[in-house]
Amino acid sequence: MSDAMSVSDVLQRLQEEAEAGNVTVGALVDALNSRGFGPLLLAPALIALLPTGGIPGVPSVCGVLIFLIAIQGSFGQRSPWVPQRLRRLMVRQEALTSMAERAKPVTCRLDRWFRPRLEGLVRAPFSQVVALVCAVSGLAMIPLELVPFASGIPALAVTLVAIGMSMRDGAMVILAGLAIAGGTSLLILL
Repeated sequence: MSDAMSVSDVLQRLQEEAEAGNVTVGALVDALNSRGFGPLLLAPALIALLPTGGIPGVPSVCGVLIFLIAIQGSFGQRSPWVPQRLRRLMVRQEALTSMAERAKPVTCRLDRWFRPRLEGLVRAPFSQVVALVCAVSGLAMIPLELVPFASGIPALAVTLVAIGMSMRDGAMVILAGLAIAGGTSLLILL
């Protein structure tokens, strides 16, 4: 798949995979391969950023997941390693098709808002530095859990990076850097 694929194109690719019947998690990861680590970082970052991040233990678990995913990117891997046992799990065709249909209106809006720009910020070697910052941000979420909703600051930064990496939008990576700088300043002042 091309690096310039829109989110709608990726969704179309997933639907094509589902047309053959039930799909393995490995096939889904392979279909999303051009998007690298972005989509996998987005899920735990959003969970920690949303009100669910106020539930004790959730930010720590999300932080560990972010660390494990991001550290692979910092070592220059092109796509995340997924254990074989997980790759063999099946996703029902109906569930995948239903999810894709519900997501279409959202992906069309995302394609209008975000686009490939400042792509040097989402390519190696800079992307490896960004992934390392995400890994550190994930670890920082663990002690920040002691302050209510403070873990939302690194979660916001990782969310912005994940969107930037997924959409090849370096402007989002710059926003993530601003969020990290502002959050760090705020925490130092407290």
